[in-house]
Amino acid sequence: MPEISRFYGIIILMNFLDHTPPHFHAWYNEYKIIVSISDGLINGEMPKRALKLIFEWMELHREELILLWNKAQNGVPLQKIEPLK
Repeated sequence: MPEISRFYGIIILMNFLDHTPPHFHAWYNEYKIIVSISDGLINGEMPKRALKLIFEWMELHREELILLWNKAQNGVPLQKIEPLK
């Protein structure tokens, strides 16, 4: 699963040829979630502080995430997205 961003100990990843809806994975220590790009629904558990940072980053990069999702569905290599600063 390619890493597409990393910030404040949070790792953001996206699988190639993954199931719909468009989403990304976020890991922070032992916590792992799946986040739907279109509506922000999550599957899994994450500390509130980390979740807030993930949503802030997602709002800044939603269009890039959709573009990467489309690339991943076609098996095209994924570029990194700027981390949250």
